[in-house]
Amino acid sequence: MDFKNRTAFVTGASVGIGRATALKFAGLGANLVLMDLNRENAESLLDELKNYDIDVMFAQGDISDEECINKIVKEALERFGRIDILVNNAALWRSFGDFLEISVETWKRIIDVNIMGTVYPIRAILPSMLENNYGRIINVTSVAGVYGNAKMVHYSTTKGAINTLTKALAKEVSDKNILVNSICPGSVSPSDNFDVNYTQPSELSFMGRTGSDMENANLIAFLASDEASYIAGQNIQIDGCRKKQ
Repeated sequence: MDFKNRTAFVTGASVGIGRATALKFAGLGANLVLMDLNRENAESLLDELKNYDIDVMFAQGDISDEECINKIVKEALERFGRIDILVNNAALWRSFGDFLEISVETWKRIIDVNIMGTVYPIRAILPSMLENNYGRIINVTSVAGVYGNAKMVHYSTTKGAINTLTKALAKEVSDKNILVNSICPGSVSPSDNFDVNYTQPSELSFMGRTGSDMENANLIAFLASDEASYIAGQNIQIDGCRKKQ
């Protein structure tokens, strides 16, 4: 895979799957637009990326803020001329509780971030992809959006919505050489561990372990590459042969 002269826009880029994806793309020659709410967490990643012969733009912002997204995308297009790849990775998930215990305010916030925080970047970037007759959009969802997880009804709902968005949007733009897919991770290693290849034991998969951030990034990079030129509208589970909940 070669992403030289390509530009990838990655949200939630400072830790976890987003960080591994940035490093993976950098190693394959892509220029990067990295967005995250936490600049402090991004500093170590930006230091690592100095070792690559690529152009990197970092933007601090909230993906649930449409005006912020539009401003960052405008600046990125002015700097790079095009955005070829969009990875919608940022999301909220560390929230658990019985359905009746989850407040309406929490529901609204997770919908704003997980659903609208995916919609806004697509709306901002898709017009330029259509002009270029080229684009790859990869949405990071979850097996919770496939099976539905108890104690995480709100999170499961948002991830299921993005799985459906992926399929529906792909049917609108695949004939314009814009391929839309999602990956649905199962258990992933803790995002605060900066070893992108780290795994730990897990009873939730038949493999008996979590998936690493880089294993997820490898799938994202494949879907973003021309090697995956006949794959669109798919929600691909990467879950170590998940034990359904």
